[in-house]
Amino acid sequence: MGQYVAPIRDMQFVLHELLKVEDELKTLPNYSEIDADIINQVLEEGGKFTAEVLFPLNHSGDREGCHYDGATKTVTTPKGFKEAYKQYVDGGWAALACDPEYGGQGLPVVMNNSFYEMLNSANQAWTMYPGLSHGAYECLKEHGTDDQKKTYLPKLVSGEWTGTMCLTEPHCGTDLGMLRSKALPQADGSWLITGNKIFISAGEHDMSENILHLVLARVPDAPEGSKGISLFLVPKFLPNADGGIGERNPITCGAIEEKMGIHGNSTCQMNLDGAKGWIIGQPNKGLNAMFVFMNAARLGVGMQSLGLTEVAYQNAVTYAKDRIQMRSLTGPKNPEKPADPIIVHPDVRRMLLTGRAYAEGARAFTSYVALQIDRELHHPDEDVRKEAADEVALLTPIVKAFITDNAWIATSEAMQVYGGHGYISEWGMEQYVRDARINLIYEGTNTIQALDLLGRKILGDNGAKLRKFGEKIKAFVEENGLDENLSEFITPLGDLGDKVTKLTMEIGMKAFQNADEVGAAAVPYLRVVGHLVYSYFFAQMAKIALEKQDSSDTFYKTKLATARFYFARLQPETATLIRQARSGAANLMALDADLF
Repeated sequence: MGQYVAPIRDMQFVLHELLKVEDELKTLPNYSEIDADIINQVLEEGGKFTAEVLFPLNHSGDREGCHYDGATKTVTTPKGFKEAYKQYVDGGWAALACDPEYGGQGLPVVMNNSFYEMLNSANQAWTMYPGLSHGAYECLKEHGTDDQKKTYLPKLVSGEWTGTMCLTEPHCGTDLGMLRSKALPQADGSWLITGNKIFISAGEHDMSENILHLVLARVPDAPEGSKGISLFLVPKFLPNADGGIGERNPITCGAIEEKMGIHGNSTCQMNLDGAKGWIIGQPNKGLNAMFVFMNAARLGVGMQSLGLTEVAYQNAVTYAKDRIQMRSLTGPKNPEKPADPIIVHPDVRRMLLTGRAYAEGARAFTSYVALQIDRELHHPDEDVRKEAADEVALLTPIVKAFITDNAWIATSEAMQVYGGHGYISEWGMEQYVRDARINLIYEGTNTIQALDLLGRKILGDNGAKLRKFGEKIKAFVEENGLDENLSEFITPLGDLGDKVTKLTMEIGMKAFQNADEVGAAAVPYLRVVGHLVYSYFFAQMAKIALEKQDSSDTFYKTKLATARFYFARLQPETATLIRQARSGAANLMALDADLF
């Protein structure tokens, strides 16, 4: 159903004109030989694979869903998923941004990031299988032993084996300190792990020959709470000495969840009955190791929502140009037809531009964050690596929460463009709304992300990370503040920056007296800071577009119009959000719980 064409032109604009990625990569020894031609070739081939192989399976995969066999405790993915995964592996896509030491292609995160946007636009449910594998790769690469890396990383890099993260249990979600799974040490250095996990994406499937589960559990005499959690590698099949698969490990799927969206992905209840595993990192330090995976997943969820925003927007535009309904308020635009296409109506354009602006803002933002990850990992200057790491830590909760919030808005608007047809499954639009909704929930709900941003990342260091990012914004405002052509972008950017500074100080002072003030303000506060980030990137993009708007390439005229819409229609919600954040905890906490 529908269509998808990778937005390669906008990706090229972001990478080459906005971020000047080629110049940035020359400062990183690992990537100094990567040029624009290589980047463009990867984008073009990625666009073909996602549009031709994955997108045709999205609607059918949603309708069919996964199949669970209770007798064998196995899961079969929708028709075509397994074959598409083989094409993905054979094409070397799994190895794109992995270390050559383990068989990877050694390309930067910023390129892999653009490819993952395409994957998620084409088929989010399918993309979750290899996406989780990449997170497992990152975690093992950072915290695994040499033997673990040698045994497992080449298989993850090649795509022969896939990975999962097994955190949540029936009695605890976000509060991992309550988990009960147990691990008992064995004489050979392994551990036997027993427990029950739920909501495990891609926990069981038929797409790869082995699945590597990263499982949180408690060792004997572990401290209570989150300080007593350890991380274990638990394969579905134990590896043989020659690297192949051997004995079946007793970690099995008890059921798959019947859920609202992402039907093509197997969300599993996993049971461990003395399953054999090996500890990753140090005992009771499991969350430290798992945070590598969790942060990768949070960035990945942001990319899922960017992908959905883009594909929903594309299809809504096509429909709006084709569907005729009523006449334009300023007179017929297609007098030869009985009605005008609905794209002539102002509010239809508002809905379309909302999706377009949120997609383009997210694309610039996430590409920037991906480039900072490359700098964090590979820049030769330790100070630069530290600065990039701080910035990634600050921006990660915004990537996860702000982009997923916006995708929920944008996909809903895109469905609305279709009118009644948007509610009918054969058109495919309602699937994007259903798929988008989970992204606000998993990998840490958006409220948790907001608390992380305000409580830990900002107030936790007295605003140091935020001030550093704010200095970049301030420098851009000062550099361009006298340019009258840019005033419609620079003025609201500078004004919002000042308001964020004042709001942060006000909440910080209140929090000294009452910690609930942080919880009361966190969600609107994150959206305000999210808009500050988008305003910064849209102002930069508008500057480039202004300089080239008279060229024959209409791309720049379009970019400028989108930036103007963002500042006129979307950024102003910050006024309401600031009032909400300042309203305090009293109106939320005054009512006794038993009166609800």
